[in-house]
Amino acid sequence: MSAYIVEGGNPLDGSVRVHGAKNSVLPILAACLLSPEECVIHNCPDLSDVTASLDILRHLGCRVARQGEMVTVDAGAPTGWDVPDNLMREMRSSVIFLGAVLGRMGRADLCAPGGCELGPRPIDLHLAAIRAMGAQIDESGGGLHCTGPLSGADIVLSIPSVGATENIMLAAAAARGTTTITNAAREPEIVDLQTFLRQLGADVRGAGSSVIVIRGGQALHGGEHTVIGDRIVAATYLTAAAAAGGQVEVTGVDYRHLSTVTAVLKEAGCAVKSGPDRVFLHSAPLRGVRPVRTAPYPGFPTDAQAPLMAALARGSGCTVFVENMFESRYRHVDELSRMGADIRVEGRVAVVYGVPRLHAAQVKASDLRGGAALVVAALGAEGESRITGLHHIDRGYQDLEGALSGLGARIRRV
Repeated sequence: MSAYIVEGGNPLDGSVRVHGAKNSVLPILAACLLSPEECVIHNCPDLSDVTASLDILRHLGCRVARQGEMVTVDAGAPTGWDVPDNLMREMRSSVIFLGAVLGRMGRADLCAPGGCELGPRPIDLHLAAIRAMGAQIDESGGGLHCTGPLSGADIVLSIPSVGATENIMLAAAAARGTTTITNAAREPEIVDLQTFLRQLGADVRGAGSSVIVIRGGQALHGGEHTVIGDRIVAATYLTAAAAAGGQVEVTGVDYRHLSTVTAVLKEAGCAVKSGPDRVFLHSAPLRGVRPVRTAPYPGFPTDAQAPLMAALARGSGCTVFVENMFESRYRHVDELSRMGADIRVEGRVAVVYGVPRLHAAQVKASDLRGGAALVVAALGAEGESRITGLHHIDRGYQDLEGALSGLGARIRRV
């Protein structure tokens, strides 16, 4: 079993570049299936979720090659429409292949997806939208057996679901007619997917707003695309510097995508400066801030909640967190408490009382962002911590130990 050994109390200093965004590259890889020609994806991170996506594409008959951060996908002659149980269970986001497979092949057989256990994340919105586009879906036997053809539709989402928005975009690009998504998710990753689909020749407009319009049936071709930087990885580096002390420059990310996170770090006492593709943070003794409420973009991102909580656990004052996105997003709290944090949880509310110091402990990651939070806390704690459950962290962070070591952290993988 792999583990991180983290010796806390060492300030961070230097510059680090974030890798491509996990939540962008996964739907973009699924979109490659829509093209009859070769697609080239740059800034593709080496993550276990990406590896699972590439395995799915290979299983479907695509030719896939990786060279460093460049991935080439040739879906000129796909041979399958089923994603087996072992591949689906690798990641929750595997359901994103539903729209692409059904759109390209006219049928799709999938099972329930896997990934982090963050409470109920039903795919009802995905299925209702695909049905609205004319698909027949049989949910018997624990699987999804879908057949087309697909036609354009007017779809109103009850909540601005990122995954559902992406699945509809993929399916609609291959459908006949025009599809309109109302109350669409507005995340930067949605805009990145639109940019790639337009590179392929799809007619998609409105991403970044609450209404997206897709004119389906366009002749698609190959394309080349560079994935945007991962704003959650950037937030993790910034909160790590806030927890450990020091000063860090994070590059390769649009500072506007981090505005809610940097605003909280400023309020907590840190000095933050931003440029076109970078954010600079100079740490200071941390203090409590006004309530942090997670919300769909452009609100505070749920994925940054845990690392920020870990940073604010050591300091002065009190901070209230309200988790509005997932029911089980405080699973890291018990592990932080083992390090001396004083955090009280009641339902979706967590109250963090800052303490003068955290101490080292043996802790275990139970999900992706909770695992990152444990690393952040360990960097600011006294003594040597051991963190297990790294397979969760590997889903969304490429060589986290290498990046942090480059900033002066004493962290190694054993």
